[in-house]
Amino acid sequence: MYAFTDCCSNCGISIFSLLHQRSSSHLRIILGLYCCCRFHALQQKLGYHMLDNAAYYFSQSRHCSKKVDWKKLRPMIHKRIEKRAKDYPVEAMVPVAYEVIKARALLIDGITTLLKSIPIKACKFCPEIFIGEKGHLIKTCHGFRRHAKNQVHEWTTGGLNDILVPVETFHLRKMFQDIIKHDQRFDFDRIPAVLELCCQAGVNIFDESLQSMIWKSNISEGSTATATNPQLFVDDLIIIANGTLDAWERLRSGVQRLLLVYPGKVCKHCSEVHIGPSGHKARLCGVFKHESWRGTHLWKKAELDDLVPPKVVWRRRCQDPPLLFDEGRDFYGHAPAVVELCAQAGAVVPTKYFCMMKFNGLGPPASLLPNISFS
Repeated sequence: MYAFTDCCSNCGISIFSLLHQRSSSHLRIILGLYCCCRFHALQQKLGYHMLDNAAYYFSQSRHCSKKVDWKKLRPMIHKRIEKRAKDYPVEAMVPVAYEVIKARALLIDGITTLLKSIPIKACKFCPEIFIGEKGHLIKTCHGFRRHAKNQVHEWTTGGLNDILVPVETFHLRKMFQDIIKHDQRFDFDRIPAVLELCCQAGVNIFDESLQSMIWKSNISEGSTATATNPQLFVDDLIIIANGTLDAWERLRSGVQRLLLVYPGKVCKHCSEVHIGPSGHKARLCGVFKHESWRGTHLWKKAELDDLVPPKVVWRRRCQDPPLLFDEGRDFYGHAPAVVELCAQAGAVVPTKYFCMMKFNGLGPPASLLPNISFS
């Protein structure tokens, strides 16, 4: 009652005069004044309390920062890093790594078989390739070491390495080891990055039962495709193409899942890949066209396309002319090289590639194309 009287006295209203009056309007006024006064007092208390907490926090943070002893914390940090190695490999990801190994072997075998029936062309001076008997005339060649720009490609016979780009990395003895220095670069073997990722995920890539699956079907073997194979029937070719495309999807899906658990690094200036928590210090970086310059890599987090490059190529549709010209480049579609190879062999392409491939897109108008007769 006294607190209520004090609160209302601040407003200049006599509380006793209001209490002697028994009307309902006066009671509502009393209740409203009481709520307003209590809310005002609560606001003041909360404001002072928040200011006191903020002052205490900043004073304690400054006080604690002066007492940090890094000599004692450093051994604790190193010990925690050493204990982190006991959590790897993750048991739940071991089957995923084995699935990636199987999908990679099936993919290489399938592409090698398809290249015997479907020709592929590769540019002599740049990484551009084309799935077909003849190359295109689109001016996208940048020349050797990017000395040219917007030139017509000079086509030669392509092979397996042109479709599945070899991405190699250092093979680590253990996941959490010392950083590889420049003078130690020849002490470590170079193996495919996908195999190194699976090795750190718990797969013994040197196991005798996996030798035929890993090393026999390595990308370095069968790097060129020469003559066609007329013995393959159309139905067999379709079955092989569907199996190859399915292996391609399972490989990329498995590598994507492994990268969520196991760290990978890629250089910002070149295509060097390192599987591990930190990159190496081998000075092998060539920035853009200055490949002769060797510097330290600038590492960032590796993505799926860094380990399994899709190698996007131009594709010819039914509504396109027999030879793709540079004037109609805005109308042509694209596709990953593996997807285009399997599509020409009769495989069913997943719908996620339809937008890139421009399945139902219009062809270039005849007014844009040069007057060339196709025999």
